Amino acid sequence: MGEEFNPRKLDTPLDKMMRSYAGRRSVTRTERKRGRYIQSTPANGRTNDLAFDATIRAAAPFQRDRSEIREHNKVAFAIRPNDYMKKIRVRKAANLILFLVDASWSMAVAERMAATKGAILSLLTDAYQRRDRVGLIVFQKSKATLVLPPTNSVLLAQEALSDVPVGGKTPLSAGLMMSYEVLKKEKNLHPEIMPLLIVLTDGAGNVSVGHQPPQEEAARFAEMIAKEKIHSVVINMEHAAFDQGLAQALADNLKSPCYTITDLKAESLFVTVQQEIRQVNTSASMDFK
Repeated sequence: MGEEFNPRKLDTPLDKMMRSYAGRRSVTRTERKRGRYIQSTPANGRTNDLAFDATIRAAAPFQRDRSEIREHNKVAFAIRPNDYMKKIRVRKAANLILFLVDASWSMAVAERMAATKGAILSLLTDAYQRRDRVGLIVFQKSKATLVLPPTNSVLLAQEALSDVPVGGKTPLSAGLMMSYEVLKKEKNLHPEIMPLLIVLTDGAGNVSVGHQPPQEEAARFAEMIAKEKIHSVVINMEHAAFDQGLAQALADNLKSPCYTITDLKAESLFVTVQQEIRQVNTSASMDFK
């Protein structure tokens, strides 16, 4: 297993801003009545969480025109349904980092798994107070395996990561399909969660779960993940001399960046993931500004 280390604190304004808050680090919109009220929007018939201050402001300019309505109903202030304003709320939410790792047989599989395990344990150690969770799916032979269901427990992760299956063919589409199912379930259970999918592969799948050719099938599942607005990252594991662009093609279907980590260690993978977490959080923050 890759050596766990104390994550270094990146000295950037955004990182300082995140670390200045206790508990959960990410901020996201919520449709629930819990959360901080930051602004309002026209209700459009939804009256479950009205913003009374904004509704009054919306109705105020029309009070002179509604004098007959006020006199008829004996009210001092007349409000119509088209004045209704709904609250926009935000909540602090946890990140979910799901690793999808190619564990089919290759010369680099031991290095790949060691770096992934070390990064997972380091992320969990760093994220404990923020309730972030980390999971791991590996694909090899003819199937994908959920080795580590999403957890924030370092102890459970250590137990699950002690014995990870390796070897065999490369069922890339099975791994993508399981990733889609796990992330979709997590989003249904925790609507405010901020998912991040990290895929370590050379992009060359040679086993299908259905009747399509392996690469076409993998592309279809990748597009399904992209449609769910899940932020993804592909780590290209192919040697530069033999790279056929398959990892980049997978990244294109996921609508994600594709990186090559020449020095694959737990720390380099950890730093890459931390950079992408900040990107996810920044995008979420911009959504409601």
